[in-house]
Amino acid sequence: MDFDRVLDEIGEFGKFQLTNYLLICLPVFFGAANSLSYVFTAGVPNYRCFVPNCDDPINPNYDESWIHYAVPGETDSRGIFTPEQCKLFVQDNATISRSHSLTSFNECPPNMFSSNVEECNRWVYDPSEKTIVEEWSITCMANHWKLSLVGTMHFLGIVSGSFIFGVLADRYGRKIVFILSILFMSITGIGQALAGNYIMFIVFAYLNAIGTSGVYPLAFILGVEMVGRSKREMSGNVLNYFYALGEAAVGLVAWLSGNWVTVQLAVSAPPLLFALYYWIVPESVRWLLAKKHTHKAGRIIKRAAKINGVVLSDSILATFEDSDDNELTDSKEGLNEQTDKSLSQVAVMKEAIKSKTLMIRFAILIYNWITNAFVYYGLSLNSTSLSGNKYLNYALVCLIEIPGYTLAWIAMNKIGRRWSLGLSLLLSGVTCIIGAFINAVGGEDLVWAVVSLFLIGKLGITISFSVLYTYSAEMIPTVIRSAGVGALSTMARFGAMLAPFVPLLGLYVKPLPLILFGILSFIAGITAFFFPETLRKKLPDTVDEAENLGRTEEDIELTSSPFKES
Repeated sequence: MDFDRVLDEIGEFGKFQLTNYLLICLPVFFGAANSLSYVFTAGVPNYRCFVPNCDDPINPNYDESWIHYAVPGETDSRGIFTPEQCKLFVQDNATISRSHSLTSFNECPPNMFSSNVEECNRWVYDPSEKTIVEEWSITCMANHWKLSLVGTMHFLGIVSGSFIFGVLADRYGRKIVFILSILFMSITGIGQALAGNYIMFIVFAYLNAIGTSGVYPLAFILGVEMVGRSKREMSGNVLNYFYALGEAAVGLVAWLSGNWVTVQLAVSAPPLLFALYYWIVPESVRWLLAKKHTHKAGRIIKRAAKINGVVLSDSILATFEDSDDNELTDSKEGLNEQTDKSLSQVAVMKEAIKSKTLMIRFAILIYNWITNAFVYYGLSLNSTSLSGNKYLNYALVCLIEIPGYTLAWIAMNKIGRRWSLGLSLLLSGVTCIIGAFINAVGGEDLVWAVVSLFLIGKLGITISFSVLYTYSAEMIPTVIRSAGVGALSTMARFGAMLAPFVPLLGLYVKPLPLILFGILSFIAGITAFFFPETLRKKLPDTVDEAENLGRTEEDIELTSSPFKES
């Protein structure tokens, strides 16, 4: 059955599709929030060493007038002192006993301290923000890897869940697996908030990511499979807008609450309500038809037509009124077709591996996917390390994705895939490198310039990542297209797993993360111009067609000529 013909009749994006599409977008909002909540739950708050004989041992205060005498640190151009987190000046015991009475605290003169420093084993935290750092004393450089590991465990969970939910959705249906993934994300997210120790927290972070991994892909499938051909690009973009808003919302909640438990509960508890979708959101009609559930599909189509105010034609009604008497026969035929397809996939894959052109192209694609994921997530995570309000910086870095997705859609269809990918990566690379230079030599007065360049860099990588999905699919032969894009997406997760560790580089050399992002993006931008243009070109069905993408007819004839070696 040509389901697109049915959609043409009931409306490509009528009231029925609009309502269900908006319902599907809401879980994506919370899925995005869960995917980056660890930026603040496992973030590094302001803290300093506890100063004996000065700080109140029962109720110490983070900000004290004498702190710059007691703890080494830096004073910026505005006169704001930032203490080091794990060192303090050694106290002169003779001075203490001679001139400092211990009848009261908060009276610590400069002559109490020598110029020597030592490590501390107790800390005082800024009360405006509480994360797992304070909860379980994950302090100082020796423990920073534990915070980065939270992000890595998240992306490891994404890799695991992407495969699991994809298989389950094909077998048991889009809707039920979509709802289960949302509920699993919600329950494990609440588990993170209630975790009693670090080990339990990262276990729940991994499980939460498994649930999160099914939300966006299944929402995309449910949404796209129910809209007409001319509306699919638009619907995909709107889904991305909700994702960006969900990411940004985490920063707002963290800013308002200042407590990691509140943040985690705020993004994880509300999705429990989506259990009601079992009775509200319809199953994918395309999946029902593929599984020969014609009557169930027909009921949904009739309901959609009624809500859209459309009267179905007799030919469409007759199609859905067909009985399932031949279901067994159809299933056997489908099984045979599936077996033939599997054999065809193996043959095409072997042929593709022997093709030097496709293997070089695929190697460049792997580098581009890893780089895009690494830089895309790395910029989001590193945004909280920029000068200024870290919550605002983070939110802006997330919201810049909205114009990024829009520009990607426009650019792909105006200037082509190759130029869109190459220029956007070069833009990201150049702005990151310039931003790193300004960050290294500039002062507080140039914070706006660093943040602006950072945002442009995120805009560029958002455009390139969006283009890369479509571009990759258009360069891979039909039979192995799904497997090829899936393999590339899996490789990209390895780049995403490394991204949480990049902010650690900034602790040694502040501009180093931006330099790394810039160099990798710039190289990827150069390699993008080695790809053939695919705009308005026929999708390749065979290896030969994939090899010949971008070639003129004269080039193809010359390559296939038996005299080409002479």
